[in-house]
Amino acid sequence: MDLTTLQEFRQEIYNSFERAGDSLFNTIDALISESQAQSFPELSLSPFFLRSWSSLYKAFKRGQINREGLQNIFIKYIPTSSLEKRLILGIDATQIERPCSVTSPDRTAMPMHNIPHAAPKKSTAITFGWKYSTMMVLPEKPSSWTTIVDQQRIPSDKTDIQVAWEQIKEIVPKLPKRPLILLDRGYVCVWLWCQLSAMAVDALGRLKSNQCFYQPAPPPTGKKGAPRKDGAKLKLDNPSTQNHPDESYHVTDEKGNPVSIQCWKHMHVKEARWLDLTIIQVIRPHASNKERDPRISWFVYIGQDPQDGIAQIALLYCLRFSQEHGYRFDKQALLWTDPRLQTPEQFDLWSQIVAIVHNHIVLARDLIEAELRPWENKQRMHTPQQVRRGLTKIVSQLGSPAIPPQTRGKSKGRSPGITLPKRARFPVVRKKPSLPQLVST
Repeated sequence: MDLTTLQEFRQEIYNSFERAGDSLFNTIDALISESQAQSFPELSLSPFFLRSWSSLYKAFKRGQINREGLQNIFIKYIPTSSLEKRLILGIDATQIERPCSVTSPDRTAMPMHNIPHAAPKKSTAITFGWKYSTMMVLPEKPSSWTTIVDQQRIPSDKTDIQVAWEQIKEIVPKLPKRPLILLDRGYVCVWLWCQLSAMAVDALGRLKSNQCFYQPAPPPTGKKGAPRKDGAKLKLDNPSTQNHPDESYHVTDEKGNPVSIQCWKHMHVKEARWLDLTIIQVIRPHASNKERDPRISWFVYIGQDPQDGIAQIALLYCLRFSQEHGYRFDKQALLWTDPRLQTPEQFDLWSQIVAIVHNHIVLARDLIEAELRPWENKQRMHTPQQVRRGLTKIVSQLGSPAIPPQTRGKSKGRSPGITLPKRARFPVVRKKPSLPQLVST
């Protein structure tokens, strides 16, 4: 078993810590080893956390990580299997609910998902907290084996789309090859499409069914009046406008089910007529046609003509759901949402620690033997949690670059008569900012 790669990764991670690096690195080893921990303070019970339980909270109060350096490390250790084929990235936002944390600043109102409601009206229940935008490298098959490239909190003065664009603009130039980015319907935005068209990146985004697109304008007829600016309309919820696609395909998905794919090339929107879009329709006759399993789906593709064809690009969208599995692993197994830290900056630091442990486990996937419970299926692909159990056995062999703590004796405690002031209360930010105005050319 060659552990050199893991040891180099751990050393570079330790070097990216600018303050409280020893405590933070002990937290990483504790989070890896305590797979049965049910709360944040329980991590201090790990034999790899060499400090007292209070040092766990002090580490996030005083600690600091070089974010740019951490990005470079994550990119450097992207799995080789992802680089051998097409590099596929996913960007999505997830919520960290903090409805009762009135002393935490910069909370925003967020919708509560998966709440039963009376048809046909959907639930409008909301909660309060923070949102995080994550860019991940997606695996070849849908699973939780994602690799985090960057993770940022979405402040109240920016939108999900603005933060996603900042991540793309910062990360894509550092990547070793041209990526394909998968976006869900929350990123339907002409402004974002215009920005993506100017970068060395391909993008496949899911569309809402109420959108309209137009073919190129026909040549002038010589009649009086201004010439037409738009050609035939393609309205996604109107079948009568969906005639004469440029290309049609009949393929099968990975489960052998038939799939029909049609595409319209050189389409545009009225807000940016210069923008060249490819609109794709995917029909799956076997689907249940429910909200989460639609029979007809629409996508927009921006970028170079793919060598393997539009049909194969459209079928890759199913990999985007790997990001949801990765979020579930981080929240349930790695206790991402559990700590009640005082400030959003402290929780940002904790989110980076969770991302480091997540990538640490992914990196160890092919280097160590997973540990399975007696009732777990040995024929299936190993999960990150099973590899995490196996990684626990060799943490001591990997060694820790963190310096052990010095014995300082027992603290005298707070002097009598001293009372702490009440912490400030912060209102929830309910107003969402708007995107920059699109300047037509």
